[in-house]
Amino acid sequence: MTSTERGPVSGARAAQPDHLGHVVFITAAAAMGGFLFGYDSSVINGAVEAIRSRYAIGPATLAQVIAIALIGCAIGAATAGRIADRIGRIRCMQIASVLFTISAIGSALPFALWDLAMWRIIGGFAIGMASVIGPAYIAEVSPPAYRGRLGSFQQAAIVIGIAISQLVNYGILQIANGDQRGRIGGLEAWQWMLGVMVVPAALYGLLSLAIPESPRFLISVGKKDRARRILAEVEGGNVDLDARVAEIETAMRREHKSTFRDLLGGRVGFLPIVWVGIGLSVFQQLVGINVAFYYSATLWQSVGIDPTASFFYSFTTSIINIIGTVIAMTLVDRVGRKPLALAGSTGMAIALAFEAWAFSAPLVGGKLPHVQGVVALVAAHVFVLFFALSWGVIVWVFLGEMFPNRIRAAALGVAASAQWLANWAITASFPSLSAWNLSATYVIYACFATLSIPFVLAFVKETKGKALEEMG
Repeated sequence: MTSTERGPVSGARAAQPDHLGHVVFITAAAAMGGFLFGYDSSVINGAVEAIRSRYAIGPATLAQVIAIALIGCAIGAATAGRIADRIGRIRCMQIASVLFTISAIGSALPFALWDLAMWRIIGGFAIGMASVIGPAYIAEVSPPAYRGRLGSFQQAAIVIGIAISQLVNYGILQIANGDQRGRIGGLEAWQWMLGVMVVPAALYGLLSLAIPESPRFLISVGKKDRARRILAEVEGGNVDLDARVAEIETAMRREHKSTFRDLLGGRVGFLPIVWVGIGLSVFQQLVGINVAFYYSATLWQSVGIDPTASFFYSFTTSIINIIGTVIAMTLVDRVGRKPLALAGSTGMAIALAFEAWAFSAPLVGGKLPHVQGVVALVAAHVFVLFFALSWGVIVWVFLGEMFPNRIRAAALGVAASAQWLANWAITASFPSLSAWNLSATYVIYACFATLSIPFVLAFVKETKGKALEEMG
């Protein structure tokens, strides 16, 4: 058997950390950016109708205010990789924490519609940064044997953030007697909903002070001794640390720091692997998942469900999201990334088709008929379940793993940026599309879920169990 067949000479593939709990803490702390991502993405759900009422705006303007944060997300995602390569992953997290805090305070105390939009863009920039740095950092500090499960922490944090935001919104709404514009301590309920994000934003900054820098970044700036100590922490004492550092260093010498130019070279602009990453990111959004998190309360109210119940259904959807994510975390390193993606695509396509059928029924007294109403609610929860146990997790795992070292940071930034642009397109278009034909809107999402199946089969390669230095 050759040395190549035996795997990396450092023993990285079989690395077993001496204190797995410590590695889990590091991963969970980094994933707080994902929590803020989920919280910020979903908290606006509770404020949509109040913003529409307070500023007397139509669906098109409302959609732009809701979706404008995603432009900031795209910019943050596109620039985060280069910033992280210059100043480090931890410093990036701290910058994102500060921006999150500023955004939360500004969004809670807007003077007018224009500055609410501005604060949302700032928060979006922070989310974009966190969406890139979290998966990259987690992939870089995780032993290969645990990387899938630890990489899943990013999505777990996102869905917990979504659920907590819905729970907080529901609690604030109860205090305000079911009125999104009801006053609590001098502010309207929706302002409290947006302002509470100050708490997790500050916690993210504090946790970033308690975790180590990425060993790969430290090696890139010549701090090898410190990198060895961190590798010993996260990969265990059985790994040959000198050989491990040499592996990483050799990969870095062979391949210079990633820039946008490094991503070019394919027949149609980007390298094929970059297009695959973009495809994964875009399909994750084009199935319409964020409609469930940005507009679910408004959607249920539009088919006759009262505001308090609509917030409750939004919360139950978030719980299903968490359950699906836990399922994915237990399976991602056992069955692999591709099988989960294919199962999820199939389940989502079927659930979306049922939703399209349910919403095709004419409203009776401002409500869906009983059967269609039940089908719509069940299908919405099934859709979120299949998304959570598949694409919600595996896309972030893939993006943290699939790119070669020489382009990882830049490619992750481009892929995440594409994800935010697709998210913006879905979020900004939904109010107008649903006003045109809600059933047809869900048919469109079902078609994208179906198209993702041949895409995965044809272009996506399994990354289960491979060291990052083996990619590409």
